[in-house]
Amino acid sequence: MKKSLKARNNDIANTARQMEILSNGIFASGELPTFAEKIKKTHQFPLRPNKLEILQINLGYMCNQVCGHCHVDAGPDRKEIMTIDTMQLCLDVIKTTEAHTLDLTGGAPEMNPNFRWFVEEASKAGIKDFIVRSNLTIIRANKKYYDLPEFFKKHNVHVVSSMPHWTRGKTDKQRGNGVFDKSIKALQELNAVGYGLEGSDLKLDLVYNPSGAFLPGDQQALENDFKKALKTEFHIDFHSLFAITNLPISRFLDYLIASENYEEYMVSLVEAYNPAAVTNVMCTNTISVSWDGWLYDCDFNQMLNLKVASTVKHISDYNEAKLQDRNIITNQHCYGCTAGAGSSCQGVVA
Repeated sequence: MKKSLKARNNDIANTARQMEILSNGIFASGELPTFAEKIKKTHQFPLRPNKLEILQINLGYMCNQVCGHCHVDAGPDRKEIMTIDTMQLCLDVIKTTEAHTLDLTGGAPEMNPNFRWFVEEASKAGIKDFIVRSNLTIIRANKKYYDLPEFFKKHNVHVVSSMPHWTRGKTDKQRGNGVFDKSIKALQELNAVGYGLEGSDLKLDLVYNPSGAFLPGDQQALENDFKKALKTEFHIDFHSLFAITNLPISRFLDYLIASENYEEYMVSLVEAYNPAAVTNVMCTNTISVSWDGWLYDCDFNQMLNLKVASTVKHISDYNEAKLQDRNIITNQHCYGCTAGAGSSCQGVVA
């Protein structure tokens, strides 16, 4: 894959088309219960937010990779980038929010031309956990990014990095030829400045997404396998591994349909539904901010253009108290976050 769905004019790039697929078919026929019907049976409807803990900000959809499973449909051809004016609005919120975690994502957030300025300013706010979600290869993509490990260290950034597998074949299949070798080099460079080492305060965590139409295995077992393989083969250390279920939106939805796995995958998600996971899904403790400042219950709702059900819909009107008094918008993609042990940007939730 060389271009995003949007650049290829694929109809799945249209969020209305994605919603049409998720709302009809086996759900409209009654063959499978809708997510709303499911959580009504477990007395969890409507879904409401808990205390806000995480402010997740998407700095833009531009990325140096075009990964097969990407729910953002990110890539080099995506030009949506957060402006410095919107960043300033976010900074004003960061200084007053009760959230303890700031989570910067993309695309590749580092490709935003004002990324470093934003990190420098945001780091002054005293947020407890300051996360940057990196695809790793950006560190090796261009000389201007080579010093990112030192920059992250200077600002005590918690680096959360995508790593599909500890083998070259599975990683490159999902993310593109050469991604594995560049990712290994980047991890070694992060280790070299102190990230991921036992006892180090410089946090380095990895994120695993399944490479096909199946749910992730046990997170702790996967972490053990990753740690053993990366240490033995490449002398790489990291702290934790987050196992995240692929949600049936954007490129992964396109893959499911093209491979004729959509209905089977949705059945597997519904059958793995865990009411205990509903309590702690990411939408209950997170506000997601898009590159243009709109507010969403989570990153996945952002990609489906499902803005928060609140009178406050944009960062320019941010009011935490009003945002807390809302119902969370759900649809069938939410089964992905409540299957098995649950799934969020911080890994399992139950």
